Amino acid sequence: MKFAAVTSCPTGIAHSQMAAENLAQTATDLGHEIDVEVQGAMGQENELSSEAVADADAIIIAADTSVSRDRFVDKPVVKAPVKDAVNDAEGLIDRAIEATDGEMSAETAAATREPSETAGAPDSDATDDGDSTAASKRGGDPSKGLFARLKRLLS
Repeated sequence: MKFAAVTSCPTGIAHSQMAAENLAQTATDLGHEIDVEVQGAMGQENELSSEAVADADAIIIAADTSVSRDRFVDKPVVKAPVKDAVNDAEGLIDRAIEATDGEMSAETAAATREPSETAGAPDSDATDDGDSTAASKRGGDPSKGLFARLKRLLS
């Protein structure tokens, strides 16, 4: 599959870069293609071309700031905090794959994955399984964690 992604954090110094790097590496490791735009302190880096957006099967937005979705009309969009791309890029890619296969719109799919929305559905087996799966992935690989990445970045 082919993805396009945008990463952005409020400061735009380290987390945006780490998220972009992790998404790119994880997508490559899983056999996917990805173009990643970084919105940071220095503006936009590797700005997504209109061709990259058009060719993408899904869009991943890993951001703690406002990112315009105007370019992504008619594309499945998965939105998550930037820390998810730093700590669990594979989970974000899995969500993007699910969004392309689902029959519901990208906005509906993103809304159903929000914790505040799923908390109100205690009798849903899918929600319970999703929560336990997400909890088991939170620990992740320590070598891909924030501290390990910062250590590599600063050494």
